[in-house]
Amino acid sequence: MSLETRIRRKSLHDRIVTPEEAAALIKDGMTIGMSGFTKAGDAKAVPLAMAQRAAKEKFRITLMTGASLGHDIDKMLTEAGVLARRLPFQSDRVLRAAINRGEVMFIDQHLSETVEQLRSGQISPIDYAVVEAVAITEDGGIVPSTSVGNSASFAILARKVIVELNLSHSPELEGLHDIYIPAKRPSRTPIPVVACDSRVGSPYIPIEPDKIAAIVITEKQDSTARISPPDAETISIAGHLIGFLQDEVRKGRLDMTLNPLQAGIGVIANSVLSGLADSPFHDLRMYSEVLQDSTFELFEAGKLSFASAASMTLSSTWADRVFRNIRAYKDKVILRPQEVSNHPEIIRRLGVIGINTALEFDIYGNVNSTHVGGTDMMNGIGGSGDFARNAFLSIFVAKSVAKGGAISSVVPMVSHVDHTEHDVDILVTEHGLADLRGLAPRERAPVIIRNCCHPAYRELLADYFKRAVATRAGQTPHILEEAFDWHVRRLKTGSMLTGA
Repeated sequence: MSLETRIRRKSLHDRIVTPEEAAALIKDGMTIGMSGFTKAGDAKAVPLAMAQRAAKEKFRITLMTGASLGHDIDKMLTEAGVLARRLPFQSDRVLRAAINRGEVMFIDQHLSETVEQLRSGQISPIDYAVVEAVAITEDGGIVPSTSVGNSASFAILARKVIVELNLSHSPELEGLHDIYIPAKRPSRTPIPVVACDSRVGSPYIPIEPDKIAAIVITEKQDSTARISPPDAETISIAGHLIGFLQDEVRKGRLDMTLNPLQAGIGVIANSVLSGLADSPFHDLRMYSEVLQDSTFELFEAGKLSFASAASMTLSSTWADRVFRNIRAYKDKVILRPQEVSNHPEIIRRLGVIGINTALEFDIYGNVNSTHVGGTDMMNGIGGSGDFARNAFLSIFVAKSVAKGGAISSVVPMVSHVDHTEHDVDILVTEHGLADLRGLAPRERAPVIIRNCCHPAYRELLADYFKRAVATRAGQTPHILEEAFDWHVRRLKTGSMLTGA
């Protein structure tokens, strides 16, 4: 396909530049918004040129994205000293270490919140947006690639836009997107998404053509996800959850099509969704952030009828299968801005069943999704909070132990709280499921300990709870001088087990 077909506004052809020329537009102290959501649709050439330039000319920026980036972009920018501030999500090991050393200031935000603060001027405005695209329309509209994320709002709100036109993406992606931008508050009208397949916006990002400062031609494909196959524990978690959902049908709370499903990124959530392929449920729908391998497994199994999200992040096997045949999915998939895919109003309206992963949870149902040992950032809260607080069912899944059993995922008190007990309905590990709905804290603890805890830690937790009730009482009994003993013991000995 010719560039004339990809850049359909002829006056923009003279804005094609090298990645180095585009990167030179970005100056010290600027705030930059880049496309990219869980490794999908990220800018690829310009950030690399920025990192290379920083070896000769030191500069630092604030970088906003949709979520995590691929191609080691965060790693390169961190090592080059380019990142002063980063938001709202990341998953890179090198950047994570820099954040935990205090070298990069990381603002961990709900994924629906970033552009709301941008739009209202609560955080620094964007100088340049760097957005990957598959085409530019006759009117100068930007057609995104494999994600929308925050790209649309970044492009609309930025002073200037750099477009990375990626020729490796199929032009058939055009028409997959639904770009709807909520109006400013307080006069905003309801977002008119009333079903997963509601199309309420345009297939491209509408901006004034004069805002496009540079166009860079690339041909690098997205980084693919490394998704491990389901193991015994994740298969067991899926089994517990499927059994619970079947029971909800028997009780008349759901039907066999369930409510729209959301699943967070990662191995456990992906495996749980994969388990639905062999379940009796049918005509399922998704209203989520990310479409992973499991989404297309469910399509192929005839279980899923429609999926709405902000990005598609696939393994190499599934990326090849899906993107070679993307036309077959264009009437089954929508990619939206993440402020719409994660919008509390829509999540609650649709009655989404939210399935997200916990690092740990405590005996009363508080969930830690982000901090190891209460101090060190892992990746970020992502969209789990958007869904947890507003879901029809807020479900958190985790393996009961980590590091070969040295760490229990069920603890007396979480070392950091991302989701309070008020936002958590169901907890699931490979050992069982705890339904917390309608239970007071004193009733929750025995259910969580009995159903979710690993046997090696069950008696320890039961003893703690028993002594807390006997000696401290209260609505939520805790022995404060012991509540974090398990975390302290792990720091000192490497294990939460006594005598390890």
